[in-house]
Amino acid sequence: MADKLRLGGMALPNGVLVHGPTSWGCAIRRPDGTIDVAAERKRFVSDERTPPLLRGPLKLLEAMAVLPSVRRALPSARLPFERPAVIAAMLASAVGLRAVRGSRLGTATQEVLSAAFSFAPAVLALRSSDLAAYHGAEHVSIGTYEHDEPRAKEHERCGSHLVGPILFTATLGNVLASKAPPRVRPLARTGATLASLAVSTEIFSWMVRNPEHPVARVLARPGHELQHRVGTDEPSAEQLEVANAALDACLALEGA
Repeated sequence: MADKLRLGGMALPNGVLVHGPTSWGCAIRRPDGTIDVAAERKRFVSDERTPPLLRGPLKLLEAMAVLPSVRRALPSARLPFERPAVIAAMLASAVGLRAVRGSRLGTATQEVLSAAFSFAPAVLALRSSDLAAYHGAEHVSIGTYEHDEPRAKEHERCGSHLVGPILFTATLGNVLASKAPPRVRPLARTGATLASLAVSTEIFSWMVRNPEHPVARVLARPGHELQHRVGTDEPSAEQLEVANAALDACLALEGA
């Protein structure tokens, strides 16, 4: 059997985006019930020879860089954070973060509360639309392709598995940054955030390669629970049809 391509994806409120090594495919369900599909070659592809701590951030940039092309090809595609309620939640989260940072709470408590405020907009986006069901459809479609058998709505490479590593590395980094002199503390926090993202993506890659390792299982647990309880719903046949259309469009350009 030929090796399967390593695929990624993103759920939209009205569809699914699937991206492969060099191409992306997206399908959306229009209000009239028809499906619109588009696929293109990626304009930016990260280099696999990139040094370890830069690989993860560049992969995330590669995934985000396709969004303008998706909007041009499919103007009706809706992105997860476009709705007014989610934008309001992001603003409220920023206010909450500022209040926590300026409080007299202990450093560790501040970091836990800051993490909660940071994830709140994403949780709201998932629970107030069809996004969670399309997220489940994305996982079922990609997982079924990769394993050649029907798969569940949770996927072992979902970005939610970054939650555990990010909580650990961000808390540690910001605790250390809080000890910097006040005049350089904002810069230290920014550096800690960037370092947390870089280290977390490397930890995530290790988790994917070693899924049965006890440490990997512990780190994956928060992300799995987030997927299972909040991030995904069981997709309908119509939503799975959309996800499969996006998958097929991507694979066609990849020649798979």
